[in-house]
Amino acid sequence: MGKLIIFEGLDGSGKGTQAELACQNLHSKGYDPLKISFPDYDSPSSALVKMYLSGEFGQRPDDVNAYAASTFYAVDRFASYKTKWGNVYRQNGLIISDRYTTSNAVHQCSKLPPMHWDGFLEWLFEFEYKKLGLPAPDAVVYLAVDPDVSQRLIAQRYHGDESKKDIQERDTEYLARSRAAAEYCARKLGWHRIECTTTVDGQKTIRTPEDIQSEVMAYLERILN
Repeated sequence: MGKLIIFEGLDGSGKGTQAELACQNLHSKGYDPLKISFPDYDSPSSALVKMYLSGEFGQRPDDVNAYAASTFYAVDRFASYKTKWGNVYRQNGLIISDRYTTSNAVHQCSKLPPMHWDGFLEWLFEFEYKKLGLPAPDAVVYLAVDPDVSQRLIAQRYHGDESKKDIQERDTEYLARSRAAAEYCARKLGWHRIECTTTVDGQKTIRTPEDIQSEVMAYLERILN
């Protein structure tokens, strides 16, 4: 089998940017990574995810329980694995993914009391990695960003148009819970944590993509070598 490396973090943490930069840098070092991303919005398999995020099942993330929401994302991953990247992975390929099962861990744990997190994680990994047959990641890079910084970055992404945010992005209390869940998962599951927030002139901001990427590549080289 190949290797599967995940970039995880809150919305606005730069997962897609860091995954893309990592692919470019790995290419320059002689690797041939395949970049994937979840949800796979170009595929019909993401239909339930789109309905959930657009508010068709309720206007708050908590209107869909952790287990139901997890299945929406898991089925999308299963379809992607079967049709787009499974063969590459099985033929010893290197897969770089922006989000994965780890996103269910972060965003769905946040809907449950902390005392239930371990039980949920056990169920989630059994469901996706055993029942559905998806590969478990070889490494997870967790991009830690202060929630306030994350919110500013999301606002910049949509040029201040709040109507473009999905139900998760506009629920600041939910995002704060997701940050707590992400920090817990990173510690418990051994994710490689990279602090992406810094302070400039007394204001919290995100580090430059190049600065973060240098730390990412130092870790990936250890993992791949």
